[in-house]
Amino acid sequence: MELLRSAELDDEYMQVVTPLGALEILLTPEDRIQPLLSFSEGMRAARGFSGAISLCCIINAKSGDCTEDCSFCAQSSASSASHRSYPMMSGSRILTERKKAVECGAGHFSIVTSGGSPTDMELTNICETISRGEDEKPLWCASLGILSLRQQMMLKDAGLRRYHHNLETERTFFPEICTTHTWQDRADTVRMAKVAGLEVCSGGIIGLGESLGQRVAMAFQLRDLEVDSIALNFLIPLEGTGITPGREHISPVDMLKTVIMFGMVCPDSELRLCAGRGMLGKYEIEMFRAGVTGIMNGDLLTTTGSRLQDDLDLLKAAGRVLAK
Repeated sequence: MELLRSAELDDEYMQVVTPLGALEILLTPEDRIQPLLSFSEGMRAARGFSGAISLCCIINAKSGDCTEDCSFCAQSSASSASHRSYPMMSGSRILTERKKAVECGAGHFSIVTSGGSPTDMELTNICETISRGEDEKPLWCASLGILSLRQQMMLKDAGLRRYHHNLETERTFFPEICTTHTWQDRADTVRMAKVAGLEVCSGGIIGLGESLGQRVAMAFQLRDLEVDSIALNFLIPLEGTGITPGREHISPVDMLKTVIMFGMVCPDSELRLCAGRGMLGKYEIEMFRAGVTGIMNGDLLTTTGSRLQDDLDLLKAAGRVLAK
């Protein structure tokens, strides 16, 4: 079947995946994965991605007691899952953790907080912390919830480079996982970050119960928003959340095809794999051919992440190098 249609723009040959083509990628038989990986790898190279893989690290700077009811989250108001709760960390603690990210070779370091939005005092303290390390690497990123343009401008002025805010899932499926805010609230925050002059990282969680068509639609919604980086997570069900263990997991091969699809729908965006990538099993080494340009290193918000040496060993086995 025809997966792609071709177009010639500004003397550059480019291939654009259609929604039907994207769905066909997700339905590709397992014995046809290798040609698909080769095509995906070639498309990324043609778009200027060198094959070097970037690392990002996060700090859970404020945890728990969230008023939102996202069904997948241990920190949600609707969750009884075990998790740590604590107020905003001090700026000194955040800067100390950022130095550890430097030692890991991370390209970005993100301050993450629970809750729908930070208080004015919390945002002021975060801005002061960012300004204290403005000219250092790794680059500052933040994931602070739903923000106004004024708040995003404050962060930009303080030295923030990138704002992270996931759509979580496709627009029509969003009410199934959250009722305390809307998909549009999230999309507007992404747009405001772009207006403020920030780079934007946005993505979501795969395996929440969305259909294949909804998974494809989310990829095109991210493309329409022109996000700089896509963060893909695969659901890790936690006891006590609205999506509990015991449900059928997305298979490793379907995970890989999902990665390929997002990379081909959004060929100019970075593609970063975060939570759940270990569930790829034997296909984990293939995720870079599938289009992945970055991975998250270290612990996540409410689950254990990867060790640095394990990630470096993975890059070596895949014939990749760490981005400088």
